[in-house]
Amino acid sequence: QVQLVESGGGLVQPGGSLRLSCAASGSIRSINVMGWYRQAPGKERELVTTITSGGSTNYAGSVKGRFTISRDNAKNTVYLQMSSLKPEDTAVYDCNLHDVRYGMDYWGKGTLVTISS
Repeated sequence: QVQLVESGGGLVQPGGSLRLSCAASGSIRSINVMGWYRQAPGKERELVTTITSGGSTNYAGSVKGRFTISRDNAKNTVYLQMSSLKPEDTAVYDCNLHDVRYGMDYWGKGTLVTISS
């Protein structure tokens, strides 16, 4: 079983920056994909970015060039560095860990990011 705990959410003005963290614990397999999803008010959850245990990344077009995902495998932690934040980025950000071997997905409780003047 895997547990994910997010942190770093908060209120920031447009154009500002914020860094989210997600620490995983439990029975974590080395081969996995971690990522961030978000759900804005009145919208469906969408994939923001993912990173494999080998370091390969992908980003949604809406955040490419502004967000950077990284991970520290020794700490079982994934980060999301967000910059040039826009009001449209306001959402609950959910951390995800995908176990490749078994196709299992684990989710954190989410952290709220609000971009507003």
